[in-house]
Amino acid sequence: MTPPQTLAEWQAQRAQVRATAWKLLGDLPPLVTPQARTLWQIPREHYTIEKFAFDNGYNSTIYGYVLIPHGLTAPAPAVLFNHWHAGQYEVGKDEMFKDRVKVPAIGPALAEAGYVVMGIDAYGFGERQGFGPGSERNLNMMIELALAKRFLWEGRTYWGMIVRDDLMALDYLCTRPEIDPNRIAATGMSLGASRTTWVSAMDERIKVTIPVAQMTRYQDFAARGEFNHHGIYYYLPGALVSGIDMEHIASLTAPRAQLVLVGDQDALAPIEGVRTINTFASKVYDLYGVADHFKTVIDPGIAHDYTPTMFTAMMDWLKRYL
Repeated sequence: MTPPQTLAEWQAQRAQVRATAWKLLGDLPPLVTPQARTLWQIPREHYTIEKFAFDNGYNSTIYGYVLIPHGLTAPAPAVLFNHWHAGQYEVGKDEMFKDRVKVPAIGPALAEAGYVVMGIDAYGFGERQGFGPGSERNLNMMIELALAKRFLWEGRTYWGMIVRDDLMALDYLCTRPEIDPNRIAATGMSLGASRTTWVSAMDERIKVTIPVAQMTRYQDFAARGEFNHHGIYYYLPGALVSGIDMEHIASLTAPRAQLVLVGDQDALAPIEGVRTINTFASKVYDLYGVADHFKTVIDPGIAHDYTPTMFTAMMDWLKRYL
């Protein structure tokens, strides 16, 4: 699929891309309206942490946090925080509280800046680590593999089920009285970046999207032959022969604001693929007349990392567009 030359051409392509993307995710169970229950609340200096849970309609309970800034006098902008992988299955949503030394904990930093922040555990992570096929025997990577195998047998994908949960988390976020549903962003690093890209592509309610340290083009990644750099979650049956790639998925977010942050030495995001994505998406945004709504910042000499430069750019982008 070549870069479109007119907006009408892209809009025709766009419908095809989204339909193909849904097909790649597999035969997913229908989305259900979350019926969340509050488990507890803990006040902090600048915000309150609220823990919630809801059933995803497929024999799995989703656990999450909402960080609510103190002193809100009107509905506030919100950020859907998507946690990373990093082989840290026990961490999950608690990554939002992780201090990276050079980069502050993302959840508190956003809450202190006035954003309502929500994050959930993905399948196999955090409080969902011990649940799934053979869960009493399978932990960490093994539960991830077991889930992927089970879902494939059911005609769906592990990745599709993760995205499905994120869409339901977004549904719940939109019901929160503290937030302005017209001002919702999504961000995350690594696995969280891919979750951010896909949820933003598949749901128009995300107005600002900021994937950090992951923007992987399937064709370029496959060409390197280093398939084990990515976890099993990243692999979708038929992706390489589908006729679309990450430049098309990322472009589904247009004309909404999108900032891509990545290092040029990141093995999980070959830089030649990042440049292809940037060229295609920039063209699409230009067709909408909002070239300034899309930006790719490539951090030189940086591998798979979240840098202070990226953090500052993320905060500035939110302030500008949310």
